[in-house]
Amino acid sequence: MALVVQKYGGSSVSDIEAMRRVAKRVVATREAGNTVVVVVSAMGDTTDDLLDMADAITSNAPGREMDILLSAGERISMALLAMAITELGVPARAYTGAQAGVLTDSRYGRASIVGVLPERIARAIQVGAVAIVAGFQGLNEVEDVTTLGRGGSDTTAVALAAALNADVCEIYTDVDGLFTADPRIVPTARRVEALSSEETLELAAHGAKILHLRAVEYARRFGVPLHVRSSFSDKTGTWIYDGSRAGAFVPPFIPALADDAELLATPAPSAAPIASPASPPSTASVIPTAPAPTAAAVAPAAAAPAVVPAVVDSPAAVPAAAGAAVPAPIPATAVEVPEGQRPVDDAVTGLVVAPVGAQAPTSQSVDAAHRRAISSRAQARPRSSAKEDTVEAPVISGIAHDRSQDKITLVGVPDIPGAAARIFAIVASTDTNIDMIVQDVSAEGTGLTNISFTCPDGDSAAARTALEAAQTELGFRSLHFNPDIGKLSLVGAGMRSNPGVSARLFNALSEAGVNIHMISTSEIRISVVVDDTVLDEAVRAVHTAFGLDASTTEAVVYGGTGR
Repeated sequence: MALVVQKYGGSSVSDIEAMRRVAKRVVATREAGNTVVVVVSAMGDTTDDLLDMADAITSNAPGREMDILLSAGERISMALLAMAITELGVPARAYTGAQAGVLTDSRYGRASIVGVLPERIARAIQVGAVAIVAGFQGLNEVEDVTTLGRGGSDTTAVALAAALNADVCEIYTDVDGLFTADPRIVPTARRVEALSSEETLELAAHGAKILHLRAVEYARRFGVPLHVRSSFSDKTGTWIYDGSRAGAFVPPFIPALADDAELLATPAPSAAPIASPASPPSTASVIPTAPAPTAAAVAPAAAAPAVVPAVVDSPAAVPAAAGAAVPAPIPATAVEVPEGQRPVDDAVTGLVVAPVGAQAPTSQSVDAAHRRAISSRAQARPRSSAKEDTVEAPVISGIAHDRSQDKITLVGVPDIPGAAARIFAIVASTDTNIDMIVQDVSAEGTGLTNISFTCPDGDSAAARTALEAAQTELGFRSLHFNPDIGKLSLVGAGMRSNPGVSARLFNALSEAGVNIHMISTSEIRISVVVDDTVLDEAVRAVHTAFGLDASTTEAVVYGGTGR
């Protein structure tokens, strides 16, 4: 059986009916033979409502009290979901972040996880209960409640998955995975089957709303496979996995095998259908090349495996296989089964079929079938040239956009060594995060230059005030502030080996009449800053220019939030 950590966003638990729908999905996952830990966000707009109430009382609320207040939303969700699951006949226990062993530093409102001691969670699942954990919160060194800030529940789920050595961390949202663009702007955006951590980090850092940067980075560091799905449908979603953890769960396909997706998804002619999360497994189970957490189990349902909790003192101090000790795998030959009852594997599709009454396939036999299928297809697939083997496909994985940035420009900065260092030291003193930086070439004969940068709109006021106060010291002529900007980011690992991506991007923007303010690049990303008023049109134009449009509308935002 698999140990599955599931995280449900606010739209997935927005009301009582949504709670019941999530409870049924959790129970179905457990009945398929899996051990389940659930992390929940606050219901719908609960956090916003709490913020409004605090604002009505004071304009300067203490950070400690705000964290106590804001953590209440997730506690409501965990308790109600535990009740809903128990009502379906499955034992469930709810835990706050502190009870779950999530340890943080003391930065109220934006705490970072410094350790995870999931002892109570381990005990709960060992006795067969579903553990429900309040996301977004933890406990600091003086035993005060803290909140993790934006993306906190995602980070809680990934941290628990790493500490428990979970097979997969499922992130449930109100969209069917990650798409090539925001479905609310581009209805014809296509779902991405699989992404690398590197690509997902770039998308998350530049405006994609489904996964948050810190959660993706945590998952990459500890080798946690992520599976982004919708709680409103049974569609397959998007895998984010690099195969970096020895012995970790292997998804049906990973980015390197994306071109094999259709073959991997094609059932063998004699196979029974794969069980969905909404229905119990059939008597003849079909196991995909890797056991999906919601599919029929590869072993009969039994008591949850013993889990040894891990302490995460610091991310750098924990090995990639951080977390619980995993029992040594049983060799596939350890149990003798009559010839007619042995699982049958298909070297073409990679499916392993367990006949009725037969022993379920071991994880080793499933993995072996998977590798044979990949090898068979690789040998059969023609390669027309060596160049094709080095070209990564797809070239572009997706387009992210961000309206949460402001632009600050310092005009007439002395073009001397140390000037930029002093500017950004002052910005750093305000705890402002910098995104893009552009410095103009010094105007001939003046010895002056212009420096522009973007930062989150919530930080820009403090940075502006500090820079204006230091104008005499810094020697710049004037400060220009522009809050009406938007950022478009083109992301894809295939950029490394495909020339002409920049030319196509700028040509698409030119034809759409979009002017560019700033440009920033990385090895797999190009970001441009444009006027906010034309950002949506720019996204659609670039999406079409790179051939990312689907033939039919498939991108649906069920809850209306994209989260």
